[in-house]
Amino acid sequence: MKNICFKEYFRYTSLNVLGMIGLSWYILADTFFVSKSLGANGLTALNLAIPIYSFIHGSGLMLGVGGSTKYAILKSQRKSEEAKQAFTNTVILAFVISACLTMLALFFSKPITAWLGADEAVFEMCNTYLKVILLFSSMFIMNNVILCFVRNDGYPNLSMFAMIAGSLSNIVLDYVFMFPLNMGIFGAVLATGIAPIISLSVLSWIFLKKKNGFQIIRCKLSLSLSKYIISSGIPSLITEVSSGIVMIVFNFLIMQLAGNVGVAAYGVIANLSLVVISIYTGIAQGIQPLMSRNYGSGKEKEVHTILKYALLSVTIIYLCIYICIFFGADSIVNVFNNDQNPNLQKIAFIGLKVYFLGSIFAGYNIVLSTYYTSTENPRPAHIISLLRGVILVIPIAFLLSSTAGMLGVWCVFPLTEFLVSGVALRFYHLNKLVFA
Repeated sequence: MKNICFKEYFRYTSLNVLGMIGLSWYILADTFFVSKSLGANGLTALNLAIPIYSFIHGSGLMLGVGGSTKYAILKSQRKSEEAKQAFTNTVILAFVISACLTMLALFFSKPITAWLGADEAVFEMCNTYLKVILLFSSMFIMNNVILCFVRNDGYPNLSMFAMIAGSLSNIVLDYVFMFPLNMGIFGAVLATGIAPIISLSVLSWIFLKKKNGFQIIRCKLSLSLSKYIISSGIPSLITEVSSGIVMIVFNFLIMQLAGNVGVAAYGVIANLSLVVISIYTGIAQGIQPLMSRNYGSGKEKEVHTILKYALLSVTIIYLCIYICIFFGADSIVNVFNNDQNPNLQKIAFIGLKVYFLGSIFAGYNIVLSTYYTSTENPRPAHIISLLRGVILVIPIAFLLSSTAGMLGVWCVFPLTEFLVSGVALRFYHLNKLVFA
């Protein structure tokens, strides 16, 4: 039984990790090409706008994870009509949120840009990126929703191919739009916006071949079901939004301490962190269908075995990543430092080594949050996510930056994630759960 459980775990998580790495390259490709084309000011503008992308991406994950978790549980209980209703409600909610974000793009992009802290040197570039990314919000949200449902329908390989196809198209279009066509930051964000459309095109295979168990049916929007979807998915939203909140707070503090060059250095670190976090998110999204299915079938032992595999995977991956960062920090920063700015190089070099000390704890927190939501116990996941995203990180950021300057800023992420992981593990033991 354990061999079967591990094979399923490895299949789902490996495919989702590959897909999420591909998805995270949306922004990393922008970071690389913007640094080469527009220098430090371009990096600053991009970094100031990225929190909005985190919110869009998180909204899609909230609906996708929440809706597909309910779908997987109902499907395992052979309640096909209720499962289809869960998908229909998820799609309706996706359209409502997308419409709100589109309105923000059309009427409020400049005030939002100013609120994010863009000064005169980077305002226009930041506003362009922000406005276009909001206009493409419906594509990002629907892509995340369909990816989650495809994965829960038993096709993790298709979701992986879709995410990688979107990522590769973004990298190619980034180059074409920014260099041969010289479209500047608009080219970077246009390439990013087209990527989820490519991904959705790949996912359409499941509909064309009529392989999908999830379908839109005629039904009213259920308030109780919508509440369940949002409640189950909100830890995923907070996980993503917390990255955006941290970036906004860090941008503000770093602007005071080190100016635009400091923000550009943080942009390198934050966008590399998105890639690492995406690996942990890939593990979490991989275990979610397995946990929900086993939970719905009453197989508690298998649920805890899967959790054990996930936490062990996070530990091994972290050790590999941090060794590469510790010994290769200078070379990593140099890739993005097109202007060969010595201040940027120095700030980012120190930041990488300190900041990434916290990524192992972030991995534990993401996996444990998914465990709770997958087993219809979202409250601990809400608390974990709120602690990571708002309650602890903001006061710690102001305290450490005021007492230790830039070094304090870099310590915020490790300290916050460490403290939250203690709370997360405490929840686990209070529920009398033990590893199989």
